[in-house]
Amino acid sequence: MSEEYVGAGDPAYEAKVLMISVAARMAGMHPQTLRQYDRLGLVQPGRAAGGGRRYSVRDVVLLREVQRLSQDDGINLAGVKRIIGLERLLEEAQRRVARLEAELDAAYRRIAELESLGGFPRGDLVPTNRTSTALVVWRPRRTPDR
Repeated sequence: MSEEYVGAGDPAYEAKVLMISVAARMAGMHPQTLRQYDRLGLVQPGRAAGGGRRYSVRDVVLLREVQRLSQDDGINLAGVKRIIGLERLLEEAQRRVARLEAELDAAYRRIAELESLGGFPRGDLVPTNRTSTALVVWRPRRTPDR
């Protein structure tokens, strides 16, 4: 479920404001189908003060994807639920990687800035200018069963 459609990332895209009848019409489904998908955990609508379900545009896109996977590709609803869960994990991992890459870029920029000021040691973080003639012998421990 990639976010290649208009509105992705927009707060209005995520807002749970659509009544079930409107969301069902937008998704091309019967409202009872949306209720069933909610019970199965395929879509998690918000709730209004009176308890009525409220859907976002993102939920409608997800409902269309569920319908496509189940009807066009013949995947049962348990499989669809698994696919959706894996896609969510992938999206979270991609966001985390992007955030970590940005942090790494910032760290590299900071190191370059400090190096340009001349007060930052260059080279290895651990000095290796001392030579050693030490010899280390390693022997595996014998276990009691040998």
